Amino acid sequence: MDILKREFVYVWYYFSVQLEQIFRYWVLGMVLGSAISVFGKNKIHSAFSALGDKKLGVLGLIPASLLGIASPLCMYGTIPIAASFSQKGMKDDSASAFMITGPATKITNLGALKIVLGARRFALYLAFVMLLALAAGLLVDLIL
Repeated sequence: MDILKREFVYVWYYFSVQLEQIFRYWVLGMVLGSAISVFGKNKIHSAFSALGDKKLGVLGLIPASLLGIASPLCMYGTIPIAASFSQKGMKDDSASAFMITGPATKITNLGALKIVLGARRFALYLAFVMLLALAAGLLVDLIL
């Protein structure tokens, strides 16, 4: 029982230290995500709809990925939005790029990621998310 008590204290201590370090960024992420969701949802939706009307080809994956980053949606919100975009004529490659970047860069997680990873690794993380989104879009374009 003593061992369990020591382990619990150890885990609780490190949890509380990490919570102290990321709490303000977590709250800031929730506030920004809520503000974007309330005030920017229609702008993101109209920008994505306008993107579907243009014939950008592979270059259309970049703005679709950037819109996914700007979107405050998690995976459960991104999938229905991407499906509705697809039904309205958006190409599946752009929708897949949007679906990759949305949950991977959810605004409530970005502050915590920046603290945990540091500025250089955080920038590298964002670059890899963008590359993954572009690769997913290209693969969907090749397959479909």
